[in-house]
Amino acid sequence: MTYRSIDQLTVELSDGVLSVTLNRPDTLNSLSEAMLTGIAEALTQAATDPDVRVVKLSGAGRGFCSGAGISAEDISAKSVNGPEVVLDAANDAVRAIVALPKPVVAVVQGPAAGVGVSLATACDVVLASEKAFFMLAFTKIGLMPDGGASALIAAAVGRIRAQRMALLAERITAAEAYDWGLVTSVHAPEELDAAVDKVLATLSGGPAVSLRKTKQAINDATLTELEAAIAREREGQLILLTSKDFAEGTKAFQEGRRATFSDH
Repeated sequence: MTYRSIDQLTVELSDGVLSVTLNRPDTLNSLSEAMLTGIAEALTQAATDPDVRVVKLSGAGRGFCSGAGISAEDISAKSVNGPEVVLDAANDAVRAIVALPKPVVAVVQGPAAGVGVSLATACDVVLASEKAFFMLAFTKIGLMPDGGASALIAAAVGRIRAQRMALLAERITAAEAYDWGLVTSVHAPEELDAAVDKVLATLSGGPAVSLRKTKQAINDATLTELEAAIAREREGQLILLTSKDFAEGTKAFQEGRRATFSDH
């Protein structure tokens, strides 16, 4: 099969590894609707491609993913297309990762924020650099976690730590993320590529049927609330996306200042 790369998303297949690379490094790989749709399309195609043994999801440059884009340009695009377009695309990307009957490996070499955390934790193996951090920054701009984060994060780290990440919007270091069970392993920056190659080689050379059934069994046991969480998040987020607090939060972000919320 032939895979289609688009602007800001590179998709390449080599030796059984489908590499899906977020390629918007100037914004730490903030996500557009087209990028999220591209992820879902590539993984849906990979599901029935016998040449794909494992998927690698990574980001170009120094970051993994800074979440959905909230620049003036991104916000303008959302106002034209409707606020639900990017939200639905993010949910579809997360669903595609979880449902793919093949392992997905996330490579987090730097910041993972917002729905970028959802994408990473939807994966089956998460390899992080010591320079990485994880941050559910939604409440800083008057929003709530989405992309299934309320289920994915809680399944990985438990309720209280998930509340800490979501309510306080703190940076969680790579070391903390490993201690909490949010990532598979942490590596020195210069050793990350070798660790990734080793994991990809193990999975691409492993028993495909065994890996598929193992992934499905664990996800079925631990992510029973994922679809319900996505529905709750969508309902709440669509309300918040039209609020005055979100407008203030994004304006404050663009102006590099602290937001002043009015609870409206």
